[in-house]
Amino acid sequence: MGGKCPHRSVKKRRYSHKQFRRAKFLVKGDDAVYDELLKPEEQRKELPVDEDLPGMGQYYCMHCDRYFANVTVRDEHFKTKKHRKRVKIMMGPRPHTQLDADLAAGMGMPDNGPKLMSMS
Repeated sequence: MGGKCPHRSVKKRRYSHKQFRRAKFLVKGDDAVYDELLKPEEQRKELPVDEDLPGMGQYYCMHCDRYFANVTVRDEHFKTKKHRKRVKIMMGPRPHTQLDADLAAGMGMPDNGPKLMSMS
């Protein structure tokens, strides 16, 4: 009767809750990434060298908004299912924005109809 708990290895695979929440806020929203992808090549900025980012900030996936340590890792990322799904989403219809959400909730600008000429 004894032995190891069968659920012991499951805990190791879970994300740390704090780490997961922190990473969630560092990613740009879908609407910001979509707007960036719509820009022509000439208007996109070159990637500046940044020592704080992986790979000095030179290896970047625009669809996923992620930086990579080197070209090999970035090219492997391009083959993953997550990346392909993200590309498919970004090539589809425009994602919802905060303005859309506000209008749906009834918090947008009021529609008072056409302005009437005042009598003076």
